[in-house]
Amino acid sequence: MRADAQRNRARVLDAAEVVLARDGLSASMREIAELAGVGVGTIYRQFPTKEALYQAIVQDRMRRLAERAGELAQAADAGEAFFEYFSTIVADSTVKKVLVDALAASGIDAKAGAPDIKGPIAALLARAQEAGAVRRDVGMEELLALLSAACLAAQHNNWGDDLRARTLAVVFDGLRPAGKARASG
Repeated sequence: MRADAQRNRARVLDAAEVVLARDGLSASMREIAELAGVGVGTIYRQFPTKEALYQAIVQDRMRRLAERAGELAQAADAGEAFFEYFSTIVADSTVKKVLVDALAASGIDAKAGAPDIKGPIAALLARAQEAGAVRRDVGMEELLALLSAACLAAQHNNWGDDLRARTLAVVFDGLRPAGKARASG
């Protein structure tokens, strides 16, 4: 893909996320094109249907989450990296759910072609446990259950930033070893 086509694709994906977050599934391809600074034809050349665009957004979001996990795996503070990533996934889940639901309604597997982030999450968990920031008795099964529950609650109840931060602080205190809970503000 030419450099200008790659730039256009990135702008379309970014604009589509903004418009979808604002308008939901009724988002207009024309509004996405205007925000991206491209013509509608440019969108349809790369994404022949709305569903193809939605799937590309989900795949792009998953790719970015996997990349972010890789960056955080190198962070000096393994505990902070783990908790930041958990927060990022919960914050990301609300927008992603709209897209995944739209794709599922169209019979498309949203995760097809998207990177699996369980491996990077397991690596962040292991590092945080080695650093003493997360309880050793927390396994991937428990962690994924907590992540799923937090994501579903955030989606269902439309959590704002403040409520999400306060709620995750409680969850994080439960993940920390005894005596390491943080004072909440």
